[in-house]
Amino acid sequence: MTGAGRIIVDGRPIPYEAGDSVAVAVIRAGEHPHHGGTVCLAGDCGNCVAEVDSVAYVRTCQTPARPGLVIQRHPAAGAPPLRAAMQIDLTNPPPARLIPVQRSEADVVVIGAGKSGTAAAANARRQGRSVTVLDARHGMEAVGIYAGPTVIVRTPDGMLHIHAHEVVVATGAAELHPVCPGNSLVGLVTARAAQQLHAAGVDLGFAVAIGSAPSGMACTSVPGRLLRIEGDGTVSGVVTVDDDGSGRERTTACDTVVLGLGLAARDVLSRMARDLPITVVGPAAEVFPLPPSPTAGTVCPCSNVSVDDLESVWGRGFRALELVKRASLIGTGTCQGSVCLPYVRAFIAQRAGGIPDPFTARPASRQITLAEAAAGVHIDAFRRTPLHDEHIALGARMDRFGGWWRPWHYGDHVAEYWAVREAVSLGDVSTLGKLVVSGPDVVELLERLYPTRIADIRIGRSRYALLLNERGHLIDDGMICREAESHFVLTFTSAGAENAEMWVRDWVETWDLRVHVMDRTMSLAAINVTGPLAGQLLERVGLAAQPRFLQHVHAEVAGVPCHVMRLSFTGEMSFELHHSVDRSVELWRALLSHGRDLGILPHGLQALQGLRLEKGNVIVGMDSELDSTPRRLGMEWAVKMEKSDFVGRSALARTAPLADDRRLVGLTMPGNAPTEGSPIWSEGEIVGHVASSFTSPVLGHAVMLGWLKRAPFPDRVEVDGRSASVVRPPFYDPEGIRARA
Repeated sequence: MTGAGRIIVDGRPIPYEAGDSVAVAVIRAGEHPHHGGTVCLAGDCGNCVAEVDSVAYVRTCQTPARPGLVIQRHPAAGAPPLRAAMQIDLTNPPPARLIPVQRSEADVVVIGAGKSGTAAAANARRQGRSVTVLDARHGMEAVGIYAGPTVIVRTPDGMLHIHAHEVVVATGAAELHPVCPGNSLVGLVTARAAQQLHAAGVDLGFAVAIGSAPSGMACTSVPGRLLRIEGDGTVSGVVTVDDDGSGRERTTACDTVVLGLGLAARDVLSRMARDLPITVVGPAAEVFPLPPSPTAGTVCPCSNVSVDDLESVWGRGFRALELVKRASLIGTGTCQGSVCLPYVRAFIAQRAGGIPDPFTARPASRQITLAEAAAGVHIDAFRRTPLHDEHIALGARMDRFGGWWRPWHYGDHVAEYWAVREAVSLGDVSTLGKLVVSGPDVVELLERLYPTRIADIRIGRSRYALLLNERGHLIDDGMICREAESHFVLTFTSAGAENAEMWVRDWVETWDLRVHVMDRTMSLAAINVTGPLAGQLLERVGLAAQPRFLQHVHAEVAGVPCHVMRLSFTGEMSFELHHSVDRSVELWRALLSHGRDLGILPHGLQALQGLRLEKGNVIVGMDSELDSTPRRLGMEWAVKMEKSDFVGRSALARTAPLADDRRLVGLTMPGNAPTEGSPIWSEGEIVGHVASSFTSPVLGHAVMLGWLKRAPFPDRVEVDGRSASVVRPPFYDPEGIRARA
């Protein structure tokens, strides 16, 4: 053959001939596509995976050689190095690899273009159906079958997502690899790979065949059962044992061992599809006999699992196939068990007396990059409120908090703070959890769920409540608003909303109560109008009859129907306006416009954190810990132990007589606030830590909530090398006059 070009392998040029794959070119040059082990040239094993043009886990046996291609073979052991570990200049990172996605529909998708796939495609075409045939040898590698059914295909140009009416899996059968001492040497090829290399004109030297010899090439057949392969890095000979029971060993010197040991169904895709409506045809659907149970050697080349490793796992009591897989990591590598699965099943069958079913195949069937897996999908794991763009337009610095994108500040958090304390401000509280519960048994549900009394909440009134688990630990808090005898609105924290919904639904089902639950967190937005001038602003926009503290009404505000809740988290007069998300921008803009001469400003989380801290209001998950009880939080006032029962009551009753040396306390100190998380010292020892801290503009000193975890609790402690007083919050307006104004 005449040379066609050169590729770069591990920094060195290697010539290739026309029609060569990268793997064939490497073998032609006298090297191994990986570092050793049986080469199948069919994409079944991990012995040809490499980094090709900076993309890891590419099968070089299915990658055509072309000029300038750069290949970096993976390490002989372990995964390829992460890019971050290769000292890339993170200030000037390389451009992201764009993975285009093409989406199409097909009547029939046939995966595999061998005899069975070709026959299936021809049969479908005779029926007048359109057929798409996918063949990995031609760059169309199906890597997954998902519900729909949808076939995900890796192509040279990107990713292809095909929505099909019918999927036919005709992936054929893979050749068995040997498991014996020496099976990681260079110079082992399957029978089909030997035929490919012979057809490409690759010199295999003196080749011997074990098992079924390939046709059409010079090869010396060696009788008997394969015992081991000898050599130092490369094959120098093969040792077989006669089948006549004599145990006589025969050693044959050679350069290459050609292996025809049998077949196994190439069924990773069909096992992945499981209950999806697919058809499996040809060898992929056949049941092939298992090989003998291995006694020595590497069973799983991808994860370097040996027979000794399997013996160890078995001896430790892992007997089920899925447990053997997880305990040893066999089958978790790049070939998804194509090489090792027949042998591990044979290993278990010999010891358990029955052949286990194959383990579950996990998508994708081949390693694909994260960019390929995410191609065409744009998901922000953090949700956005309907006012997100309004915040951006106002110059907000957005941050992630409680599962949402929220404004941290709008440029001057101190000005935002003073707008709340002295004028009027708007806060986007659309992130709050909002649950509507109704039905004949709703009062019974809430009485049993919450540690506060429910039946005496009057229609149009609301009550703050804790949500406890069975251990009496705080898991959330919020408001309970009664709208009718059997109709309530519950609110929860932003971070706890999803869990709270599941919690409520679970108890409804557990107690078999007649209660309807509707989550309106995403369908309702909410704006908090807060500050001493909040009432004046709302009167301007149509809310003349304003609810009193802890009352709630339904009314139009600036022409937008709202559920108006009078409460306060900031310590000032506050009204939460709950409304449909599609009217939120309209309401927000109207409030800002009508409050311009009142000094209105929106406030972000940075100001809100300080405002609520001055009032001693706890943020669940920030100030509380996983085992925080109402007693530890100083919130026993929110628990009515005279109730006959509620979730967590028995735990609280059991622990009430016991000493408890953990308390959330208030702390004050001159000067600026210390860093949250700072240790609290007393008499030279650490006795707690700061949970929240803020330098209060209105008080002129630092205020904190902190945990003391050692009784007796001191009156003075040290934080950040300074003396701090232990006080009872709230720090600001302790009588709550301003919130009730």
